[in-house]
Amino acid sequence: MDLEQTLRAHLIATLTRPPAPGDSALLPDGVDWVELRADVAGEPEPRVADALARELAGGLVYTLRSRAEGGAGPDDPARRAERLVLAGARASLYALVDLEADRDLHPEVLEAIPPERRLLSWHGPASSVAAIEERIEAMTRTPARLYKLVIAAAQPGEELAPLLALAAAGRRDVVAFASGQAGAWTRLVAPRLGAPVAYGAFPGEDPAAPGQPGVDRLVADYGLPELPPVEALYGIVGRPVIHSLSPRLHNRAYRALGIHALYLPFHAERFGDFWLEVVEDGRLAELGLPLRGLSVTSPYKEAALAVAGAPSPRAQVVAAANTLIETDGVWEAESTDPEGVVLPLRRLGVELAGLPVAVVGAGGAGRSAVVGLKEAGARVTLVNRSEERGRQVAADLGVAFAPLAGFGAGAELESFGVVVHATTLGRDPSDPLPFDPGRLRAAAVLVDLVYLEGETPLLAAARAAGRRAVDGREVLIYQALEQFRLMTGRELPIAVAREALGLPPDGEPRETEAGEG
Repeated sequence: MDLEQTLRAHLIATLTRPPAPGDSALLPDGVDWVELRADVAGEPEPRVADALARELAGGLVYTLRSRAEGGAGPDDPARRAERLVLAGARASLYALVDLEADRDLHPEVLEAIPPERRLLSWHGPASSVAAIEERIEAMTRTPARLYKLVIAAAQPGEELAPLLALAAAGRRDVVAFASGQAGAWTRLVAPRLGAPVAYGAFPGEDPAAPGQPGVDRLVADYGLPELPPVEALYGIVGRPVIHSLSPRLHNRAYRALGIHALYLPFHAERFGDFWLEVVEDGRLAELGLPLRGLSVTSPYKEAALAVAGAPSPRAQVVAAANTLIETDGVWEAESTDPEGVVLPLRRLGVELAGLPVAVVGAGGAGRSAVVGLKEAGARVTLVNRSEERGRQVAADLGVAFAPLAGFGAGAELESFGVVVHATTLGRDPSDPLPFDPGRLRAAAVLVDLVYLEGETPLLAAARAAGRRAVDGREVLIYQALEQFRLMTGRELPIAVAREALGLPPDGEPRETEAGEG
């Protein structure tokens, strides 16, 4: 496997269970190696592992991650050496053997594993760029095929250090990124700075490390292993964002239109810290990857409005922003969420003028839905669990209020022509339904702002009851129309967006006719 190719990042799928027959068929195109985490799964059955190795362009990577470096394997050098030497003797099985730089570089191990089969690794706490550069220099004194450094970034901004050190190294055999949810995006930027490989969880398996995306998402959402040019970064910031389909939507559109950009997931525990240490820091621009725009999701839409230098009138009315755009050094705020609700309903032929509509949830998404529906002429009632907050938001927006308690159990739910679900319930399949969609009147439409790869439980319940429903993925596309235009100056290709999110290609929102099911 030639690691000098500059327009392709070789993909490594990390497997934390013993290999099984048929595993190669589960891998997306573009995966060259499978990393076998022997510290978690134990030593594999040689025949099955050999069959998997023969199906791979690169082969198998043997890893015995120590407890000291976040794994489940032994820390004792003697115990490690015994297993590593045995892995080294299986040259036909393991193309690469991961050696921890702090505990595995003993003469007997190095003798058993020649340089072309060594992957030297180090996992440790956050440190300065200079300290990481020194560690890279020390590690590369031992000949190896690959060098891997994973930095546990605990505070916002610390995830930038491994990227800066990687860029400074200027090597095609060094991989460096930050671990954890907040560092997940650095795994996607590292190949743009010279890292020759990217790690992802084996399809259907839990991540081997915090923040590790699935290898299938590396392909579907970010277009790896290919590396077209990138001149600007965009992304979505929230807590959490691992579920977000926005990267898939935007990156597919970038590739279709030939836009030299990359859209990333920015998990932030505190929006203010992320804003100061990542957005305003300026070091991404120093790397030639300036951050030009952000989608903002729960729970930071109000905070996004607060940091903007130029909020739009609509964002001020909504009191929240889902879009931030950098223009000549000024961050502008906009709310495109209202279109996400109104446009799919119009495409269903719903006449909103004068229609009684309920919006469940008084957060940023709910307020945006209220504004859009009110602008369209609907008679809106805001429904919320907290009466005090709900009544205040309803008063601010000039709409009626109803408490969530009892909503859906009586006749009240049956009085609405459209019900918009704008809480976070449903991201976890074990969440309770916020209300019973079966009590919607026969001609009513449910709009679920929550989305999953498939149907949410609420959406499935509505369809099972024969009610028309708008999938949250439809909402995502229609709120992205103006967002994409603001970010890129181009029109979002709807057909590409629908295909990316697994929606029918006919251009119409999927619906269930009353009486079906």
